[in-house]
Amino acid sequence: MPVPTQSERLLNEGLPDAEQAAAGAFSGLITDAWSRIAARMKSEVGDVEYRTWLQQIVPGPIDGDEVTLLLPTRFLRDWVRGQYGDRLSTLWNQEIPAIRRVELQVMRPGDMPPAAVDSGGPISATPMAAAPAVSTPSRAAERPGDARSDLAAPLDPRFTFDTFIVGKPNEFAYACARRVAEKPSSAGFNPLFLYGGVGLGKTHLMHAIGAELMREGRISVAYMSAEKFMYRFIAAIRSQSTVEFKDQLRSVDVLMIDDLQFLIGKDNTQEEFFHTFNALVDAGRQIVVSADKSPSDLSGLEDRLRTRLGCGMVADIHATTFELRISILEAKAAASGVTVPAKVLEFLAHKITTNVRELEGALNRLIAHANLFGRPVTLESTQEVLHDILKAHDRRVTIEEIQRKVAEHWNIRLTDMSSARRARAVARPRQVAMYLAKQLTSRSLPEIGRKFGNRDHTTVMHAVSRVTELMERDTAFAEDVELMRRMLES
Repeated sequence: MPVPTQSERLLNEGLPDAEQAAAGAFSGLITDAWSRIAARMKSEVGDVEYRTWLQQIVPGPIDGDEVTLLLPTRFLRDWVRGQYGDRLSTLWNQEIPAIRRVELQVMRPGDMPPAAVDSGGPISATPMAAAPAVSTPSRAAERPGDARSDLAAPLDPRFTFDTFIVGKPNEFAYACARRVAEKPSSAGFNPLFLYGGVGLGKTHLMHAIGAELMREGRISVAYMSAEKFMYRFIAAIRSQSTVEFKDQLRSVDVLMIDDLQFLIGKDNTQEEFFHTFNALVDAGRQIVVSADKSPSDLSGLEDRLRTRLGCGMVADIHATTFELRISILEAKAAASGVTVPAKVLEFLAHKITTNVRELEGALNRLIAHANLFGRPVTLESTQEVLHDILKAHDRRVTIEEIQRKVAEHWNIRLTDMSSARRARAVARPRQVAMYLAKQLTSRSLPEIGRKFGNRDHTTVMHAVSRVTELMERDTAFAEDVELMRRMLES
């Protein structure tokens, strides 16, 4: 049986004075332990998975039976906690029996870890922060008011133009983002306003713009969410440092604000953003903003701010198509090094249609499962591993819901769905509702007919046939019906 080292004995004994006395020994012990754990994790999950999720972990202090691990972003912390938390706890306990828990935290700017580890080998200590969102020391030296890294949020190194999958729904937004990255403050592109639903790529494009500009090493960039902008502004008011806050923001070359809709209802913060906006644009600086709706649809924003946001380039990102979702999945699967059958990719692209982030998360879970257990990815294993996600997307649509949505879309009364009226303005939406009821529910034709004023099943058959025929002949009508289907399935 190996004789425990002095540091291990001190940890196992848990002596409060001993921990301080052996601080140097503890630091070496923690570094050595994490070096071995990191190597184990890399061999278990593979190079790609390790680099994506685990390589940026920095071991922190040990407090009693708990060790702290630090990551540069909240997103990484949450993902590692959910996917690898239990395994990390097990490995730490195997290395140092006194450790029974692992606490994952987000790095704070300015902190210094004892050491960082890259795939099992220690490297020199570095500040505990991800790549700062405000760059270029030379510019910072020139302008004392240049924004600091603790003012803005870090950029995610995975979100670049190279990793963004372009398709018809996002090609215009991608082209606009590229233009701003190449020539910031170009006429007609300032501000750049990106909008679209959740998980469609707005944040990815913003990070890509920032990464491209910072890579050139000539421009200072500050990226933050609207929520963080608000909190920083409030903190500046409380600490009576609003002048410093304003000077820092207004001295950057590019300001990027994500999820602007969170400023709705915050009048004072909106006013401060408006003045910052004007100061930067007047000085020839670039502004990039994202939101879930276009400027004209953001009710709750001041008219003057909404007008200024719409005076530059407004680019929307549409819901993904099946082809784009397949392209995204193929690219992610190829980068992972794990073979994912085409039928599995098609299955995921059909099932998870509204959120690219969730689609990628589902694929990452499959890949992690395959790496951890050494099993091939199959359709059966996919349904087993992703049962919770698939269940959430397998929402049951009711005939009543279909009738209500179709009536609203075509501006007719809900009672017209079961009335005897045969006017075309009523009959056509009613046929569409019958068609969708046949496509989206498991009800039989007679059951559907009864829901539409006790009509015969042959009437439903005729409606389905008629709508199918019209969709083949009339592109606009087909788009209308497909829109209704997406709304009901989302």
